[in-house]
Amino acid sequence: MSINWNGVMPAVTTKFTNDDALDLNMFEVNIKAQLDAGVHGIVLGGTLGEASTLSDDEKRILTQTTVKLVNNKVPVLINIAEQTTKAAIEAAQKAEEDGAKGLMMLPPMRYKSGDRETVEYFKAVAKNTSLPIMVYNNPVDYKIEVTLDMFEELLKHDNIEAVKESTRDISNVTRIKNRFGNRLKIMTGVDTIALESLLMGADGWIAGLVCAFPKETVAIYELQKAGRIQEALEIYRWFLPLLELDINPKLVQNIKLAEVATGIGSENVRAPRLPLIGEERKHVLSVIETGLKNRPTLPNYKTLATH
Repeated sequence: MSINWNGVMPAVTTKFTNDDALDLNMFEVNIKAQLDAGVHGIVLGGTLGEASTLSDDEKRILTQTTVKLVNNKVPVLINIAEQTTKAAIEAAQKAEEDGAKGLMMLPPMRYKSGDRETVEYFKAVAKNTSLPIMVYNNPVDYKIEVTLDMFEELLKHDNIEAVKESTRDISNVTRIKNRFGNRLKIMTGVDTIALESLLMGADGWIAGLVCAFPKETVAIYELQKAGRIQEALEIYRWFLPLLELDINPKLVQNIKLAEVATGIGSENVRAPRLPLIGEERKHVLSVIETGLKNRPTLPNYKTLATH
């Protein structure tokens, strides 16, 4: 199995009904909007997907449902965020059975593993699945950094192919390119520095606000890829106040509110998360409303796609 590590891959939200079951109808509405906008893959069960609140069965239902919905148009990836190596291996094997085409994988959860432990954790999963793996490197939120020296070791495994680069250091894109060339594909993982990272050579974008604004997100990617930087920049400048909703502990609630505003989601979150209230809610709604009022007219970006 292989994945083209490029383009925009939304880290989609998980939709819930008013009584806290999976809302597969609303989920389908959103996935169809993503596909219609021209995304290049779908990532399930990440931070935005409220992974830590989902049961194994729910993750499997989401994977199987998405695989059917996308019907081989784009690859479906599922996030692995487990506390034990054994559970991570099992999750990878279930994902493969359920039709996922790749894995996004965090270091061990809860226990702050050392470098050697982190490397062994990734290697153990890589040995036990044929699926390609994207290492999610987010030391800001998850407190464990996968360094370039650690990647040197990990890349001995052919199916460790990509990194979701969320260190917040744009120069890391260049460091990775200088060290590994194209052997390690780079998917930028931070919305507020996405265009900058793409221009420095990142191959694609695991995106958040794409959940509510799929067309604008894909347009930025396609325009910069085609060398139409000024047009990409204009959309990105409009987008930045919205993208900043992603760099926040309440990113799930923020983005779900934005999905409601664009008609492709609901506000339901799973406790302990609660919908936003009061001043916090007012602030987020005002950012969304300003964005919608000034929403740019997009060029026909789909004709630019060369992959």
